[in-house]
Amino acid sequence: MGTPDFAVPSLRALAEDGRYDIVGVVTQPDRPAGRGNKLTACPVKQYALEKGLPVYQFERIRRPEGVEKMRELAPDVCVTAAFGQILTQELLDIPAHGTVNVHASLLPKHRGSAPINWCILMGETVSGVTLMRTDAGIDTGDMLRSAQTPIGELETAGDLTARLSELGARLLADTLPDYLEGKVQPVPQDADAASYQPMLKKEMGEVDWAMTAGEIACRVRGLNPWPCAYTDLDGGRLKLYLGRAVESESDAPAGTVIASGAKEGLVVKCGEGALEILEMQAPGGKRMAAKAYLMGKRIEVGTVLGSKE
Repeated sequence: MGTPDFAVPSLRALAEDGRYDIVGVVTQPDRPAGRGNKLTACPVKQYALEKGLPVYQFERIRRPEGVEKMRELAPDVCVTAAFGQILTQELLDIPAHGTVNVHASLLPKHRGSAPINWCILMGETVSGVTLMRTDAGIDTGDMLRSAQTPIGELETAGDLTARLSELGARLLADTLPDYLEGKVQPVPQDADAASYQPMLKKEMGEVDWAMTAGEIACRVRGLNPWPCAYTDLDGGRLKLYLGRAVESESDAPAGTVIASGAKEGLVVKCGEGALEILEMQAPGGKRMAAKAYLMGKRIEVGTVLGSKE
């Protein structure tokens, strides 16, 4: 069971292993996408169809038709990765060996739907994946194994998602055989150390320049590719895709452009320090490196970003 790109490597690992008979791939219904809002299959469905695997799509798998299909398939074990739906106890009781989930955080930290984003948003330097046995709670099940990896200084949520999807697939491939043979002892999560973060919202992208440069840099990276950090520039929206914190002795108000040019780049004063904007999209323009943009157009020093006046 899975939906986005993150889930494809885990499905691929199972499909290419040779030891497993995949009786079904369960995913979300096709959704409108692109400028024409054409119904489009999710990445997991696309991969499954390429490999000739049976695909089942449910708006809510917990409804009677979903439960009935799962009982008909009678899987020995279910594997989920970014499926996007809550499984009821009725569903969890169907597979003999339960449901194993590939979760993109080092549990019990960062439970919830956007663990990769929140890990970066909160300024952490290490992330990872946890293989867990799903229960009726939200990411509360017993842990089987985990694997960790450092977060790059300029690594975005999109970059880290791609890496963790492969790390999770390798962890699944290495762990599932031992789990099915009873060689892995599930470990309960420490509820006192748990943290749960909410879903991302578009309004989270608006930059508060009174924050420290380090906090803003993490926000820019953590919200890339969605919902994307942004600020107001001359009445339009300047999107920020990448930036890094730099030191600054300027006493300019937060949000003020203190350096701007093809050589020095675009640097904005923050509540503490300054943010060097590395990649951006100006109002009405294309996404590009800030220095490349400044070779053709100017953003004057002294311009105050985020000002609605």
